[in-house]
Amino acid sequence: MFGDTLIIIAVAFMAAISVGGIAYVLIYPLLSGEAQANKRMARVAGGQGGRAKRAAANLEAQGRDQRRKQMQKTLIEMEQNHKKKKKRVTLAMSLTQAGLDISVKVFWALSIVCGLFTGLLILITGFQWQIAAAAAFAACLGIPRWVLKFLKKRRQNKFLAEFANAIDVIVRGIKAGLPVNDTLKVIALESPDPVGPEFQAVIDGQKLGVPLDQGLERMFERMPLAEVNFMSIVVGIQQRTGGNLGEALGNLSKVLRDRKKMQGKIKSMSQEAKSSAAIIGALPPSIMILVFITSPNYISLLWTTEIGQMMLAGSAMWMFMGVMVMRKMINFDF
Repeated sequence: MFGDTLIIIAVAFMAAISVGGIAYVLIYPLLSGEAQANKRMARVAGGQGGRAKRAAANLEAQGRDQRRKQMQKTLIEMEQNHKKKKKRVTLAMSLTQAGLDISVKVFWALSIVCGLFTGLLILITGFQWQIAAAAAFAACLGIPRWVLKFLKKRRQNKFLAEFANAIDVIVRGIKAGLPVNDTLKVIALESPDPVGPEFQAVIDGQKLGVPLDQGLERMFERMPLAEVNFMSIVVGIQQRTGGNLGEALGNLSKVLRDRKKMQGKIKSMSQEAKSSAAIIGALPPSIMILVFITSPNYISLLWTTEIGQMMLAGSAMWMFMGVMVMRKMINFDF
């Protein structure tokens, strides 16, 4: 009885093993093939996703390279156009840059009057007519142009003092969603001279069909400053290739304010040298005036005799050269 039971158990066990072996042989290849197919599909999908990512990255890199090349090409074209337009500044343009509303004929008339007045003054003081003629010629050509240069430099400094605020208005307007033309109108209405009139000229040019980049180039001709040139370049590139105009102009405003701080530091550091130069330059004429007050007969030989006049002219020339050298030493370009 017990033996029959063991035989039955052994037969059942062998049958189970046989069925399991047959199932393993017939079903596992199908399951493993499906699993391997799933794995291959996953690998293929992963490879396709990687290729898609790599393709997207390549397209983005190509877009950046193409935009960089376009910007370089635009810069080269603008530089070539600037070189073609670059020419010697005429007297009429110098008058415009100085903010003078006079014609060239009026300027030459004022120059001749200045020369004649200087020549007559030299003749009245007792000098020979040759010296008076040379002084009149020098005054006719030198003094008015020096005044013109002084006025032009002063106007440029006033422009730079307010230009950073104008740039900030443009940046805030762009961040607020306003068009660039509307921000320019705000600057033209609220900014003081010469910033307001210059931007008003740009707006008037746009009303006549002049593009914004060309209007800024014309403003650079009237106000030949590196900051204005940079602004025209940035706007020109932004209109041709796109880009963040607000960020670029914001950087320009920061540079302008940093330059202003540096200018103040340089002035404070060089003030001692300027004071020393002013004292040294004022000593000879001061001593001459004091000697003339105390002993007029002693010093009058300088302008009553020919040798004294020659000595006075030579001393004046050397004094002028010394003042120019000291001025060059105490002035810093930045």
